Amino acid sequence: MRGQVQAAAAAGPPPGPARPGFWRSPLRGPWLTGVFGLVLLVGVTVLFVTGLLSYAAYNPDLAPRNDQTPDKGWLGFYLFTWPTSPYWLYRLTQGTHTVLGVVLVPVLLAKLWSVIPKLFEWPPLRSAAHALERLSLLLLVGGAGFTFATGILNIQLDYVFPGSFYTLHFYGAWVFMGAFVVHVAFRFPRAVRAVRAGRLHQPAPDSEEAAGLVSPNPAAPTITRRGAVAMVGAGSLALLMVTAGQSIGGWWRRTALLAPHGRDPGSGPNGFQVNKTAASSGIRPSDIGAAWRLTVRGGGRQEVLTREMLLAMPQQKSALPIACVEGWSTPDQDWSGVRLSDLAALVGLGTDTPQVLVESVQRGGSFSSVVLAPNQARDQRSLLAVRVNGADLSPDHGYPARVIVPGAPGVHNTKWVTRLTFGEPA
Repeated sequence: MRGQVQAAAAAGPPPGPARPGFWRSPLRGPWLTGVFGLVLLVGVTVLFVTGLLSYAAYNPDLAPRNDQTPDKGWLGFYLFTWPTSPYWLYRLTQGTHTVLGVVLVPVLLAKLWSVIPKLFEWPPLRSAAHALERLSLLLLVGGAGFTFATGILNIQLDYVFPGSFYTLHFYGAWVFMGAFVVHVAFRFPRAVRAVRAGRLHQPAPDSEEAAGLVSPNPAAPTITRRGAVAMVGAGSLALLMVTAGQSIGGWWRRTALLAPHGRDPGSGPNGFQVNKTAASSGIRPSDIGAAWRLTVRGGGRQEVLTREMLLAMPQQKSALPIACVEGWSTPDQDWSGVRLSDLAALVGLGTDTPQVLVESVQRGGSFSSVVLAPNQARDQRSLLAVRVNGADLSPDHGYPARVIVPGAPGVHNTKWVTRLTFGEPA
């Protein structure tokens, strides 16, 4: 193998991108690559941390029904019970995660463009160590593309994945971050030195400092390196302006040109965004009509309630938003209904409310049922809501009754609820 490598090196690279003179941009060099790399170091770190928080918010270690990645093993080592305060926590962390993921796309593409000559190094493999380095780069580039692509498709509600988005995105992110950490460990000192040297410093093409990025025969420049950074920054700013509105809500939602449309039911008390409509979830009029009943179980007891019986119970109010994994969120809505803790009291469990299994009349789907942790069920703002903004829930918003819990992901605010089971294994 060593002889083959030496022969390939002696013969020189074949015509095409493997030859150093093929890449003639005068902008490529350690400084530009270092700038984009340091921006990604900060951005991807925040992206990964908020992604981990998003995963924890689903409480996957609470019950199998909540766990979209049952084979995660030690990758779930950090999981904790998601808090209910501040009530806007998930809205903030998931909004940051999705918006930042979109904003970093121009930086990621610019970074890949700046190092593309490295992908065509000749000879492709010089040693076992070099082969491992090349493999790590493959995992890094492939993992980045896969993770960003699945995330952006999910934001657009375009579920074209050959499997569960949660599973694919979760494992893809871990592969990407593993390669990212290795890459940073080896390249961070070089990137810092290059940035400190300044944009005007361009090392000799064949020097170790050039790292194979500097063209031996550069073309005439049409833009400065500072201009290139500004152009990429302008692209990220433009994406921020047309994306962030879906997380901020209110008037700013009008600026969210890249957010999916057609999911806003219009004006009025129920005129705020939904993800899945009653029709798209297979809800039939008979499922939520006069024959609908709510069954409350726990402690060996059971109560069956009509909607009129729910309305006759003490009604409480909570002002809470809905925030979804796709990054969009609503402003605070004024919900009214019966506290989950009061429903637990019907079956003798109101003093120390345990976890609760919430089931919907929805047929199928990953979140037709969910388990809420004890702290979520006990929170005095957690309701089985029957009204919103002074009006009955619309079918798309969960009529006749839905759960609303502070700080919980939107899919855990189950709609069209038909059964609550307190304290029993889920």
